[in-house]
Amino acid sequence: MKVLVTGGLGFIGSHTVVELQNEGFEVVIIDNLSNSSENVLDGIVAITGKKPIFEKMDLRDKPAVEDFFKRHADVSGVIHFAASKAVGESVENPLLYYENNINTLVYILQQLQQKPEAHFIFSSSCTVYGEADKMPITEDASVKPAVSPYGNTKQIGEEIINEVCKVSNINSILLRYFNPIGAHPTAHIGELPIGVPQNLIPFITQTGIGLREQLSVYGDDYPTPDGTCIRDYIHVVDLAKAHVVALQRLLAKKNLEKVEVFNLGTGTGSSVLEVINTFEKVSGKKLPYKIVGRREGDIISAYASTDKANEVLGWKAQSTLEEALTYAWKWEQKIRS
Repeated sequence: MKVLVTGGLGFIGSHTVVELQNEGFEVVIIDNLSNSSENVLDGIVAITGKKPIFEKMDLRDKPAVEDFFKRHADVSGVIHFAASKAVGESVENPLLYYENNINTLVYILQQLQQKPEAHFIFSSSCTVYGEADKMPITEDASVKPAVSPYGNTKQIGEEIINEVCKVSNINSILLRYFNPIGAHPTAHIGELPIGVPQNLIPFITQTGIGLREQLSVYGDDYPTPDGTCIRDYIHVVDLAKAHVVALQRLLAKKNLEKVEVFNLGTGTGSSVLEVINTFEKVSGKKLPYKIVGRREGDIISAYASTDKANEVLGWKAQSTLEEALTYAWKWEQKIRS
């Protein structure tokens, strides 16, 4: 069974490739290496003993996408990660996000709708909920106007998929992640942002290792117990396993609708300061940080109701925040040694 993983050398993509290969799937990766490295293939091989097929390609190149699907006509499922994903950057450069996140999705779906049957897993985000009215957030929560171009591309992506699946043989599962963190327990693969990290955990670990002078905490005047934003931090391996379960659900024709939606999180919210304190505990490092102004596009609080994923998918996050941060720190130490 051949599966295409777009953005498969990225953080979540590479961990999902590992879990797919562990389950016996043949994996083809497309990645343009804009925020990843071909060296990640070595880590995947070190964990699984198998090297996936890799094609360096920019999915904005429509003829290249068409050519790929001609050459790999036996692809039976697609897990689509390839996208730009930083909230702050999307505010500064919205057109990059609309081009990269929307056009690439359209080009892939155009190829899949030509197949007699296709299975599509979409990397969505809890950002589609905006500033939710109540916690935890269920899949029935209203999709609010997006607070960033990044969030808007995920909302538009979901709308496109819903409309295409109605009139084609594509079946899809939309996975709305909360905040993926950590690294593989072997420390062979992990999060490796190019340049200054846009996400909290790599900034924390890079500060802990001495690469960054100090961590910026964006605002301590939010209406939360300690004034900092609250998020649901899920270990990346747990998240990766959910993609495999979702794909197997589609392949086994167990989906009840053409498009299904699942939240992926732990169900527990942790504030930025709680994460810093937990990292200090597991690493034994004192983390220098300063409180700075709020960041545009940030919401106050977001954590998942995971009941639907637990009951319908039969999936549940296993790792604690402490474990995920321990793996992230182990990875940081390895790549800097």
